[in-house]
Amino acid sequence: MDLADRIEAFRETLDEWLRGLYHGMISHPAYEKIEKEAEDAEDAFILACFPDAFGIPSPVSYYTAELLPYLEDEFESWERRLWDRGTYLERKGQQYHF
Repeated sequence: MDLADRIEAFRETLDEWLRGLYHGMISHPAYEKIEKEAEDAEDAFILACFPDAFGIPSPVSYYTAELLPYLEDEFESWERRLWDRGTYLERKGQQYHF
């Protein structure tokens, strides 16, 4: 096997691997489920850190307020998402097939 054949075999293998990677990361239907699950985990984390945004008293709010500058961008979208209860309930209903 000469150098040109080895390079061609490597390119074919790389092309097949990259197509599989693209399919798995972007075009596969499970990608949406993984994205929704990550969003739910983020929602739960931010709700645990900032429950006073919804009127739930929390003794740790004083300490978690230090995280607010780091979570500023996510906080606005999270607050908008949770205040829109219809969308939130709709998403949970889709998750559990209601």
